[in-house]
Amino acid sequence: MRLEEIKKLAHGTADAAYVLDSQGTIVSWNAAAEALFGMNEAQVVGHACSDTLKGIDECGHECGADCSILRRANCRDPLKNYDIKTRVGGREVWCNVSVVILDNSSSTNSYTLHIVRPTDVQKRLELAVKDFVLAETSLPEANVREILTTKRSPTATVDLTAREVEVLRLLAAGNTTERIADDLGISRTTTNNHIQHILKKLSAHSRLEAIRRAEQAGLI
Repeated sequence: MRLEEIKKLAHGTADAAYVLDSQGTIVSWNAAAEALFGMNEAQVVGHACSDTLKGIDECGHECGADCSILRRANCRDPLKNYDIKTRVGGREVWCNVSVVILDNSSSTNSYTLHIVRPTDVQKRLELAVKDFVLAETSLPEANVREILTTKRSPTATVDLTAREVEVLRLLAAGNTTERIADDLGISRTTTNNHIQHILKKLSAHSRLEAIRRAEQAGLI
C-alpha cells in the first residue's frame, strides 16, 4: 500500500485512529482521534507517539523511544490489543488499542495503524475490584499472582532474553548479585550487565520495580 492509501485507512475509521512509521512518528491522525485527545492532526504529525500520548500501562511502564509494541510490529510480529493510560489535555484516559501492521510497497519504511477505543470507566472499575479483592480477602499466593497479572499490558511484550528472565527470577527470589553470578556460573560484571538491561527494557529505576512490573505482566 502507498502512504496516501494508508492515511485514508485512518481517516476512514470511525474509531479514533492514527498511523505511525517504523520510528514511532505520527504520520496520520483522524478526526475521532482529534475529538478523543483534543489535538488536531497539524499538532501531532511529525511528533513521536510516546511524546504525544505520554502513555503508561497498568504495570507502570511509561511509553518511550524503546517501544516494545513498535519493535514487535517492525518485526512483523502480530500483536494482541493492549490497554494504555494516556495523559493528554490535562486528563488521564484509559484506552484499548489494536495494532494493524501495514505493508508499504513503495518504501522500506513500515507503518502501523493504531485503532483506539476509550475504556476508562471499565478499566477503572476493573482496577478498583482488583484492589478490593486483594485488600479484603485472604488468598493463597498463587491466586494473588493470578489476580495481579494483567493480560493486556504492553509490558507483557517486552523482549527479555532467556538469560534475563533467569536473572530476573533469581532476583525475585531474593538473591544478591553475587549469589546469582555463582548460581549461573557467570561473572558479577556480566550479572550486573544483565540487570541493567532488564531495568532499561522495563523502564524501571530499581530491581524491586522491575520485579513488580515483570510479575504483573506475567513475564516471570
